[in-house]
Amino acid sequence: MEDGLYIAHETAVIDPGCKIGDGTRIWHFSHIMADCVIGSFCNIGQNVVVSPKVILGDNVKVQNNVSIYTGVICENDVFLGPGCVFTNVLNPRSAISRRGEYLPTLVRRGATVGANATVLCGHMIGEYAMIGAGAVVTKDVPPHALMVGNPARRLGWVSKAGERLHFNEDGIAICPHGGEKYRLEGGELNIL
Repeated sequence: MEDGLYIAHETAVIDPGCKIGDGTRIWHFSHIMADCVIGSFCNIGQNVVVSPKVILGDNVKVQNNVSIYTGVICENDVFLGPGCVFTNVLNPRSAISRRGEYLPTLVRRGATVGANATVLCGHMIGEYAMIGAGAVVTKDVPPHALMVGNPARRLGWVSKAGERLHFNEDGIAICPHGGEKYRLEGGELNIL
């Protein structure tokens, strides 16, 4: 089905009130729930659930079998790997409605959440951070951090291109992909 300037497979379900940008593609069996905002040139893979009022920026890539629950905001150029999951309540119970207790989660520009990773609600993933496959994010993630494990811990740093950075004795690293220079100072990564 083609509606406006985005394309949705005939098995996709798009609820009323959604705003979907030009060039976006929505694939088989995905459900875009009410009042979502999805930017331009996004790719929503097969069997994806985007809950009400989720916001996805431009050029967001959502791989197959991803669950994005109310309260999640992904800025431009975010990559969500296959099977990753976001939560929106810290202490869910079937018999207790917690709809008024949803905690927001912000995924900043250019960040990657790896396959089968889980992001607990109420946290921020910094710009260009890389969450490894299967990691469980339980706290805020700094920009450019490489996070792995359960709970996720910082293993190192990555460039804008997602390349692992290796620092010389002066605390400087050069991205092997794009040649950008980075300096590590006081636990923060700065682009030179």
